[in-house]
Amino acid sequence: MIRIMIADDHAIVREGLKRIIEEDRELELVAEASNGHEALRLARETQPQVILLDISMPERSGLDALGDIKKACPGARVLILSMHPEEQYAIRCLKQGADGYMTKESAPELLLDAIRRLHSGRKYISPSLAEKMAISLSSPDEERQRHDTLSERELQVLTMIGQGLTVGEIGDKLCVSVKTVSTYRTRLLEKMNMENNSQLMRYAIEQGLA
Repeated sequence: MIRIMIADDHAIVREGLKRIIEEDRELELVAEASNGHEALRLARETQPQVILLDISMPERSGLDALGDIKKACPGARVLILSMHPEEQYAIRCLKQGADGYMTKESAPELLLDAIRRLHSGRKYISPSLAEKMAISLSSPDEERQRHDTLSERELQVLTMIGQGLTVGEIGDKLCVSVKTVSTYRTRLLEKMNMENNSQLMRYAIEQGLA
């Protein structure tokens, strides 16, 4: 049996994942978490072999908790599940220690294949992501996108600015104060060498981040 833990803040998503797992006799669901803090605690307590980790959760995101989860459960393999397209976060997640990346739009059979690949010690990436990674690794630093230097939170804020969300709306989604969002926005403008939200929004849209 492959011991699985699910970490996702949406109950409907967790229920869908549970059904997929429960229909496979080789898989066993040992824990469910709804945020990063809970995921870390349950990973330490249950020591799952494969963790299905949502990238965006309240209180503490999956990507933020990833490093601590791997330390608390060193034998676990982590598959990041996300609503974000691969070009936004996949390479970043793999560089930070994830063992695979999959969008939530993927078919159930692909999820089962990914779980088995990870459990056998291999990585899971889609063919299109493999091509993007090859291009990224072969590109000179000056040709890489400016958002590659951003932290996870900064990238999330940039994405939401690109979607036209206000500072207050971004704060609500990330469970942080308006002041904190404004601080991230200031860092974005400095790192991206831009002057206003309109430039950030245009960049996010042009890069397919919004």
